[in-house]
Amino acid sequence: MQIFTFAIIGLVVLAIVVIAKTATIVPQQQAYVIENLGKYSRTLRAGFHILVPFIERIAYRHSLKEMAIDIPEQVCITKDNVQVGVDGVLYMQVLDPERASYGIHDYVFAITQLAQTTLRSEIGKIDLDRTFEERAMINGNVVREVDLASDTWGVKILRYEIRNINPPPDVIEAMEKQMRAEREKRAVILESEGVRDANINRAEGEKQKVIKESEAKRQQQINEAEGEAAAIEAVATATAEGLRRVASAVAGAGGAEAMQLRIAEQYVAQFGQIAKQGNTLVVPANLSDVASMIAMATKIVQSGSEGGPRS
Repeated sequence: MQIFTFAIIGLVVLAIVVIAKTATIVPQQQAYVIENLGKYSRTLRAGFHILVPFIERIAYRHSLKEMAIDIPEQVCITKDNVQVGVDGVLYMQVLDPERASYGIHDYVFAITQLAQTTLRSEIGKIDLDRTFEERAMINGNVVREVDLASDTWGVKILRYEIRNINPPPDVIEAMEKQMRAEREKRAVILESEGVRDANINRAEGEKQKVIKESEAKRQQQINEAEGEAAAIEAVATATAEGLRRVASAVAGAGGAEAMQLRIAEQYVAQFGQIAKQGNTLVVPANLSDVASMIAMATKIVQSGSEGGPRS
């Protein structure tokens, strides 16, 4: 009876051990590759699964999460024969656990090596100065080449980022000198451009000043000429009007006598002015004959009136 009891207990324990070995819980975002007697059977996703005892086993466990792989620093030679140390970070994700298990022995090691060789090839295509400017292009080329090779391994390369580019100390010193010289050159150029612009602005101001002054002088001369012309015209108009009125008055009743009196007054007045200007003067012989002078002037006026236009 005791032997039978021990046998039952043994069978229960064996059953518990077998269930413990064959019952499997797959966590979220993981996949287990199952082999049946050494041959691929199936891939288990997240959840609870029961394996066939002593026949099936878990051969590979894969994480389906995105993984970041450190790409160690390596020495690369640029197109202009400068050695630089470059390291980076590569991001990948397992999409097909079966191919990741049987397509290659260690896909992480293979991808790391392929990323390093591809990076060396890309750095060798460009000069040192461009390596700092073309990081995005280099990253894109590395991702494209590595992803093309890792497709057969069931792994997707998401992105690659260059972390550091470390030139030798002497190259860094030469680059600093070059940058310092470039900054000084830009400063000199900017200063000379400032002086040039100032001179141009000053010359343009002087030019505008001369133009404005000449225009003002020209306008002043035009205004003065127009004023003088208007004054001459006004004087001529007034003189003509005065002469017309004098002629009209002379032609009227008593006009001749008034004209003779006016001529006599002006004759005497002008002769008096001549006498004031000097102590010695020459006078005509018939100075006392004022009547003959008035008659001569009257005749001249009458002759002018008769020869003028008639209506």
